[in-house]
Amino acid sequence: MRIRFFTLMVAAATMVAAGAALAMAPGAPAPGFTITDTAGKAVRLADYRGKYVVLEWTNPECPFVRKHYVSGNMQALQKEWGAREVVWLAVNSTNASHPEFKTPAQMSDWIRAQGAAPAATLLDATSATGRAYGAKTTPQMFVVDPAGNVIYQGAIDDRRSANPADAKTANNYVRAALNEALAGKPVTVASTTPYGCSVKY
Repeated sequence: MRIRFFTLMVAAATMVAAGAALAMAPGAPAPGFTITDTAGKAVRLADYRGKYVVLEWTNPECPFVRKHYVSGNMQALQKEWGAREVVWLAVNSTNASHPEFKTPAQMSDWIRAQGAAPAATLLDATSATGRAYGAKTTPQMFVVDPAGNVIYQGAIDDRRSANPADAKTANNYVRAALNEALAGKPVTVASTTPYGCSVKY
């Protein structure tokens, strides 16, 4: 029954075609932004210059996002890298005019209910930052290096499904990129095609 449910959710979700254009070329400067978080604080990317930053595009309504939270995968990544002084920012670019838009209180409650641990959860209510990054899906991941350049962008892993069980056996591109970067190595897989639900612009 559970497998059937997730199969139906996958069929219902909007997928990005495999041939879709990549959002940003690795090595490109990450667009600067100032976004208010769920606590009402203005968060600037520039504040984290000198640190690695992970940007996680998210939407609680998306079954592909829920896959990584139901499985505990996203929370584990947030905690693992937060402990290593990587700044993890969850970004919801659902436009304020869209039915799936979440208020700060709603988004905060959802993050808390998941036991999630991003450094901040940002509400890009005008979708300006999502568009600046060319974010196409939820989830979609970007890793920014201490110099402010994108060193990875794309899918969170290589299991393009909404089944939580798949997260446990997937090759996680974000973890691989951070492991290589923090070891002073070039990122082997710096760009992949993201999968998931369309960002609700």
